Amino acid sequence: QVQLVESGGGLVQPGGSLRLSCAASGTIFEIYDMSWYRQAPGKQRELVAQIPSGGSTNDAPSVKGRFTISRDNAKNTVYLQMNSLKSEDTAVYYCNARRLQLGVLYNYWGQGTQVTVSS
Repeated sequence: QVQLVESGGGLVQPGGSLRLSCAASGTIFEIYDMSWYRQAPGKQRELVAQIPSGGSTNDAPSVKGRFTISRDNAKNTVYLQMNSLKSEDTAVYYCNARRLQLGVLYNYWGQGTQVTVSS
């Protein structure tokens, strides 16, 4: 079983920055593809950024150039650096760990952290 714990959310003014962290336990972290998703009120959960266990990162068009996903396998942690925040970035942000092994999908979610962008 994989446990994911997000932190770093909060209230920030438009144009500000936040860094989210997601600490993983209970698994071999480096073999999982890690992602950040978000869900705004009344909207579906959407992919923000992903960083595979090997390979290049992928960002949603709405955050490209503003958000950066990274991972530290030694610390079992994935980060989301968010700059130039906009009101439309307001959402609950979720960490996801995913691995497909021998046809079995292992898919885990954190509890989410609230990000509110408002003046």
